[in-house]
Amino acid sequence: MAARHEEIADALRRAIDREEYTVGSLLPPETELAARYGVSRGTVRQAVAALTAEGLIGSRQGARRVVLASRRGQSFTELRSFARWARAMGREATGRVVTQAYRAATTQDAVRLQLPAGTPVLHVLRVRGLDGEPVLLERTVYADWVSPAVAAIDPDCPSVTQRLYDDTGLVFAYGEHVIDAVAAGVLDAELLGVRRTSPLLRVRRVTTTHEGRPVEWSDDRYRSDAVSFSVHNSIGNNALARNTVDAGGHA
Repeated sequence: MAARHEEIADALRRAIDREEYTVGSLLPPETELAARYGVSRGTVRQAVAALTAEGLIGSRQGARRVVLASRRGQSFTELRSFARWARAMGREATGRVVTQAYRAATTQDAVRLQLPAGTPVLHVLRVRGLDGEPVLLERTVYADWVSPAVAAIDPDCPSVTQRLYDDTGLVFAYGEHVIDAVAAGVLDAELLGVRRTSPLLRVRRVTTTHEGRPVEWSDDRYRSDAVSFSVHNSIGNNALARNTVDAGGHA
């Protein structure tokens, strides 16, 4: 059973997600929250401390807490776990494999996965959804050493990341992400249920193990009306970089 301060923190997270407390607004005073949940102010402080550590609210001694962000956007820390993000929002993640096939690694595959050109790698096109509504297309190329485990996963598995961890102990530890915008082509539009040329948020990523061994690279395309991204940075930790784009649309 969760501790009382954890239950209160989760209730406040959901309230922020529902925009009962919008970004920039103040949380109620500790005395009001303590009375509402029937706990001591110390328990409220523990709950508030958890939200502060997550970057959802700001803390300033002697002042009420300010809401800094909600979880409606998908943070960079959760780009590798669509299902986990969906659960945090109280939504059900769905997944469906459209096509899956082994192909010889192209030059691009070889560079990104650090494999010899021509190595058989697994290409998967997958539609991801929230409560059954399609919001994301994943075009993923898996390295040869992990491809058999991926190929054995059920086509409608909601979380490939979790399944690989459960089956093999594999942890997706590091990722590099490039985000831009593209227009939906015929296939993208059909699978996502949008008009052709509709704007999509594209995330190109390479993910590796703790040892730096590439696991996969992917071209993910999100419906821009369904998902946004958030970056929490500070003067001491700024992982966001701006890149120019060449004539071919590559960062």
